[in-house]
Amino acid sequence: MVYIVGTRPYWRKSWLQFFNELEPVFVDQPEQVPGGETAYIWGIDYDSARFNKDVNVVHVEDGFIRSIGLGAALERPCSWVCDTRGIYFDATRASDLEVLLNTTELTETERARAEALKQLLIENNISKYNTGSNKAIELPENKKAILVPGQVETDASIKKGSPNIKTNLDLLKQVKANNPNAYIIYKPHPDVVAGLRKSQNIASDALAYCDAYITDINISTVLECVDEVHTMTSLCGFEGLLRGKRVTCYGQPFYSGWGLTSDKSPNERRTKRVDLSTLIYCTLVLYARYVDPESGSKVTPEQTVQLLAERRTQPTRLSAKLKLLLRKIQTRISGRK
Repeated sequence: MVYIVGTRPYWRKSWLQFFNELEPVFVDQPEQVPGGETAYIWGIDYDSARFNKDVNVVHVEDGFIRSIGLGAALERPCSWVCDTRGIYFDATRASDLEVLLNTTELTETERARAEALKQLLIENNISKYNTGSNKAIELPENKKAILVPGQVETDASIKKGSPNIKTNLDLLKQVKANNPNAYIIYKPHPDVVAGLRKSQNIASDALAYCDAYITDINISTVLECVDEVHTMTSLCGFEGLLRGKRVTCYGQPFYSGWGLTSDKSPNERRTKRVDLSTLIYCTLVLYARYVDPESGSKVTPEQTVQLLAERRTQPTRLSAKLKLLLRKIQTRISGRK
């Protein structure tokens, strides 16, 4: 038995799909978990001091190949991650993923699987949320193209993973100062574009530091066109690495510090040199877990890519506007699962 703390009613189906074999019990507050038991919480929602003595806390968060559409718009997840130490976006302490990256040595079979999974993601144009169109982007010739992905500035990934730069505008200013002759593309976070998450509105100021402001194109399509990605902690940097792009990190995302990225703010715990196959295998195979949200059955990351590729072309059962309304009613823009 495990205790799931504080989840909202809409998301209980997803919790059951991922953890049904653990016989989950839903409770509202950390204090309701008996000492010596295991509690599953979303992200870092609760202070550990609120739990009774000897409660084992497991942190849960969206995985890296999630859905067709936004979690903030109530799209059910294909992938979540669980972490017994911390969580991958919190660079202030070790996470299970960090330990995996520090200790894992791949077999040839595992390395081949990682390479095949990378190719599957690229061929099917799959990213985390898979929103937006695939229309072409026109870029100037003989100019380096840099993508700067916007983030939700109130997210814990910024608070816990970007010690120096905290806002999208400050990031854009730094990228422009360091690359005055580059063609800079800024793409705000899709949750912010949809009005589902709060973040500083920089639409008018951004154009002083970027050459293109893109809101409606799939991130995978943008990544195919650019030369580099510059980010605080966005998952877009990981997706850029998969596609062979140079990635500069101004914060400390989980994929930084292993020799694959240029790091403006190095993390002293990460000293091992890790190749891309190891990063892919640890992140997408060992760390994450997957379900088919329609059937509830457990699936592999490869099957998840195929499911998302197929369902991207299918009509949605619930209109986007209705999902947004339900999202606002159910969660009041809090993001908690």
